[in-house]
Amino acid sequence: MKTENEGRAGLLHGIGAYAMWGLVPLFWPLLKPAGAIEILAHRMVWSLAFVGLALLVLRRWGWVRELVRSPRKLGLIALAAAVITVNWGLYIWSVNAGHVVEASLGYFINPLVTIALGVLVLQERLRPAQWAAVGIGFAAVLVLAIGYGQPPWISLVLAFSFALYGLVKKKVNIGGLESLAAETAVQFLPALAYLVWLGGQGTLAFGSHGAGHTALLAATGLVTAIPLVCFGAAAIRVPLSTLGLLQYLAPTFQFLLGVLYFHEAMPAERWAGFSLVWLALTILTWDALRANRRNRAAVAAAAGAAGTAGSSQPVEAPGPVGTAPSTGR
Repeated sequence: MKTENEGRAGLLHGIGAYAMWGLVPLFWPLLKPAGAIEILAHRMVWSLAFVGLALLVLRRWGWVRELVRSPRKLGLIALAAAVITVNWGLYIWSVNAGHVVEASLGYFINPLVTIALGVLVLQERLRPAQWAAVGIGFAAVLVLAIGYGQPPWISLVLAFSFALYGLVKKKVNIGGLESLAAETAVQFLPALAYLVWLGGQGTLAFGSHGAGHTALLAATGLVTAIPLVCFGAAAIRVPLSTLGLLQYLAPTFQFLLGVLYFHEAMPAERWAGFSLVWLALTILTWDALRANRRNRAAVAAAAGAAGTAGSSQPVEAPGPVGTAPSTGR
């Protein structure tokens, strides 16, 4: 019963995280007339404040000493901070400039870009279905480029920056809250300096448009931290295959908001490009689920073989009941 409840809680946390990420385009326009760069700077400053407070409450500071002693990890954290700065900044600008649909495309094609990076950087080998999905994704970009008259650069920069961010985070290998704290610590001083400079120029929106607007700018830290906390709670409770399926919730919500709420245009070539991307993701998901079933079957077969081998041992030294199944998990 406890495992069932844990799984249900993890699923709800996962849905909550991706739903919040999917609905965030409703939040950024509320921060106008602040510009995208000022909003980005507030996000960096207030994220560090909220995440630092959370770590203080949880008393999770042991990782700092280990991180400081590792120049390689510090360099990777700085790189992650730079890449996510590009991603955050472009996303905020694209939403407030009326490009929500194109931004959603970036997160739809992100899994395909991640696979491509795995081949190019990590020398990973792809299964035929994965090659097909990547090829269809490339065709979708070509269709959209012809339709736009130029490559869908917003989508591509968002997809590549987030894929690269994921690759760097994989190499750093520290927890979500801890990683965000380290990254925003790198971002904090430049962001704060920019806000101080805006204040000196008399163009700082913070505090100039009422208490409500000021509170919303400060809430950028919560908007960043809360989904991450929910995601972390989901990641330890549900299988990665489930998280892989849930990740499509965020760009789906963004796409629907762009079309139905912000009334962005969807000409035929855009529908064609999105349809190809969705086909690629369907193939990718089907292949991932099939591979997951095969892996589980292989583990079960190995556990069964181990159990059979164990039962053939001399009766003078029997193992505890249930030993073989538990070690096979």
